[in-house]
Amino acid sequence: MKEIRKIIKAYDQWRQLEDPMALATVVKVEESSYRRIGARMLVSASGQYVGGISGGCLEGDALKKAKRAILRQTASKVVYDTLDGDDYQIGVGLGCNGRIEILFAPLDSRTEDNPIELLRRTIEADQPAVLLKVIAAAEVADLGQNQLLFHPDEAIQLVDLTASDLRNDVAAVWDRKRPKVVRFAKGEREVLVEYLRPETRLLIVGNNYDVNAMIGVARELGWQISVLAKKAKILRSISSVVHRIYDYSEVDRIPLDEYTAVVLMTHDYDWDLRMVPHFLNSPPLPYLGMLGPRKRFDKLNEALQAAGLTRDLRDYPHVHAPVGLDIGAESPEEIALAIAAEILCVFRQRDGQKLKLRAGTIHEREFWKV
Repeated sequence: MKEIRKIIKAYDQWRQLEDPMALATVVKVEESSYRRIGARMLVSASGQYVGGISGGCLEGDALKKAKRAILRQTASKVVYDTLDGDDYQIGVGLGCNGRIEILFAPLDSRTEDNPIELLRRTIEADQPAVLLKVIAAAEVADLGQNQLLFHPDEAIQLVDLTASDLRNDVAAVWDRKRPKVVRFAKGEREVLVEYLRPETRLLIVGNNYDVNAMIGVARELGWQISVLAKKAKILRSISSVVHRIYDYSEVDRIPLDEYTAVVLMTHDYDWDLRMVPHFLNSPPLPYLGMLGPRKRFDKLNEALQAAGLTRDLRDYPHVHAPVGLDIGAESPEEIALAIAAEILCVFRQRDGQKLKLRAGTIHEREFWKV
């Protein structure tokens, strides 16, 4: 979402300057690629761009293709294919033995349903969404048509495709949270069904000096950050950069969902003793991390069980203590990095091992309907 926010900001600036724009979107990937389906790059007629569709190898050529889409005011799809390892066939050094399809679509800033406005609507809604996009069609006018859905049962009307055509595929994408390309003989169409996640929400409990490092890493990742602590003791350096501040007395008012991670950084055993039972009983919270050594966790675990407040904390799959990945972290910044990496592992359902030990591809393959 951080990149999408940057794209929206640039779009608003260039629109004020009346600088025409086009959006380049990765709509299909086979084998290796630096970016995956949904990666975006906004290009202006004056040659500026924000975002990216590769590691830098395609951006130069994509800039030309996007400016051509602006000039012609017509969407087009370009295939970069180096599956045979010959970059020279496409004229750019892709260097990753993959096949990438990019949709270049001119933007009409006068319409409320252009792709950027749909992304803005997703940000403002702050909830999951599915974006439907026509990525192949016999009729050029159909190419790039969009529809945004905030519920899998929402009415669908995309060109002449309806809910009966796409409902099962939308439901599958909603459930698996991964994109899918659906092919139709009717109109020789292909539709990309893309799942758009809301921003990761991080709730930091505590107000000590190492909270600043955790906030810094989370901000770099584009996460939505809140802090729970004694409001009177929260420094301005913290309150000025986070999304929301809560006092301990307001813990019952904090919204929690499947995109929220909670990290206890109080350095205060008594406060952790009070806070842990609340977050244990707050489904569907996927991540609760506790800073501190194992012996401190064991002591807290025994105390909570003795009071009848919880069962063994080790039986809760979303509890992570000691918190973070084992990367040898020592400084507050390194510890924050280890914690953020573990949160990503949990949210992306990966185990955090070295990539060189991973069997198969780095990225999970997108699934298709042929």
